[in-house]
Amino acid sequence: MPAGSTYKACGCRAPNGRAQGGKCPKLRRRGGSWSPTHGSWYYQFELPPNADGTRRNPIRRGGFTSQDAAEAQITRLHELLAISADPEDRTRIADLIVTTLRKEKRLPVPEEVRRKVRTGQDLDTAITTGQWLQTWFSGRKGLRSGTLRSYRTHITAHLEPVIGHVRLDRLRVADVQAVFDAIEERNELITRARASGDRADRERVKGARAVGPATMHRIRATLRAALNQAIRERRIDLNVASLIELPSGRRPKALVWTPERVREWRQTREAFIDSKDPTRSRGGRVKPMDAYVSTPRPSPVMVWTPEQTGAFLDRAARHRLHALYHLIAFRGLRRGEACGLRWADVDLDEGTVRVRWQITQIGGHTEQGRPKSEAGERQVTLDKHTTKQLTAHRARQNQERLAAGDSWHDTGFVFIQENGAPLAPMTVSEQFLLLAMEAGLPPVRLHDLRHGAATILLRAGHDLKVVQETLGLSSITIASDTYTSVLPDLARQSAEDAAAVILNARTGPEPDETAATGRVVRMSQASSR
Repeated sequence: MPAGSTYKACGCRAPNGRAQGGKCPKLRRRGGSWSPTHGSWYYQFELPPNADGTRRNPIRRGGFTSQDAAEAQITRLHELLAISADPEDRTRIADLIVTTLRKEKRLPVPEEVRRKVRTGQDLDTAITTGQWLQTWFSGRKGLRSGTLRSYRTHITAHLEPVIGHVRLDRLRVADVQAVFDAIEERNELITRARASGDRADRERVKGARAVGPATMHRIRATLRAALNQAIRERRIDLNVASLIELPSGRRPKALVWTPERVREWRQTREAFIDSKDPTRSRGGRVKPMDAYVSTPRPSPVMVWTPEQTGAFLDRAARHRLHALYHLIAFRGLRRGEACGLRWADVDLDEGTVRVRWQITQIGGHTEQGRPKSEAGERQVTLDKHTTKQLTAHRARQNQERLAAGDSWHDTGFVFIQENGAPLAPMTVSEQFLLLAMEAGLPPVRLHDLRHGAATILLRAGHDLKVVQETLGLSSITIASDTYTSVLPDLARQSAEDAAAVILNARTGPEPDETAATGRVVRMSQASSR
């Protein structure tokens, strides 16, 4: 059984120049007790032999201010060697003790060693948080490329730069909080630079995007998932990412482009165009599309009224993708679902389309796959007008096929390029914005046509369950929180309906407004006297 002892020594030297160590007479008082001011305490400890059976040199460490401090080190050594009774484990622990003392001038932490012995890890290897995140990421199999891309961005852009160097088993709440503090600082830098009149400041943040609350929640979710895996492998005991509080990541509420909001937005756009903004082109004028998309909106999610949607479709009637925009506006398909729709899933006789595929834009390339959720795979019933639009679209597509001849790509998609090749969703969005601007309408995203479809369903008297099933939402909560906007006339009607409940329940006559006003005046005069 390894044993240890403590002793006191100093750095004094004898007249012959030799170190006196523990033999210095100043170490003890006249009565034989230890001097409280001279020398320092040391410990000596015998470790188990090496793996080949040879004896190790005893450990000698000093500089402690009290005998208790030196004895505490011996106690820790005993605790470390008691972690396992297996001779091989004890040899590995002894090796770790020697290595740690040499490299870090301290003893290993028993809790860390105990965890590594229990899970069969290398005792002398300390994995960093960055290394673990990469190990965890490499094990994500069978996920969509968009999901993998989000994980990779969260790790490389936000997590690794701040906590990548921290040992995984020493990651603390304060370390994780530092990740989101750095994000907030960067957001403030972007905001200040864009508000600055300095061209250089604006150039430095050109193309940079502030990280919103919802994205912060997703970054934390990535870290939390990686740390949960570390817990399952018994590398750590606590998921510190779960203890971080973040701003609410709720989806923004959609707002309708009322006349007042449109008027205010147009005034802001004119001020933007007239200002001496660094985004001006070399010709000295702001490009119309730049002003159109850059002018701030009342909400990130804006919805056209039915009248505005109709005006857009009138302008798009001459465009070859008119039927695509019509389908999204009327039936609420996602952009990728519309681009991925195939004629094999369209039944014009029955007036239905089956949503089974989507085309996703990932950076500069596209990817075909299934809808984002099980609820996304659905059958959507078409109205007669939409069926008519798709029938006309098929006829025009047949004409394009004949005109293209041998250069035609027979892909089977409903909405295609002029040579039959699949559409890139980004191109569809760009054409949408151009048509909306030409129609003189306030800007919305193409995805916001989907919000408008949900709102129009409500206006037609349908409930949230119909909205959920038509739009392919995974829960009715999403339909309620995100995809419904109350149109002004619908809000007014609900107010009138609520008032009617009370007014119809009254038994007495309607009070006379003039008489009521007179009573108020008389009461006021009486109180003044």
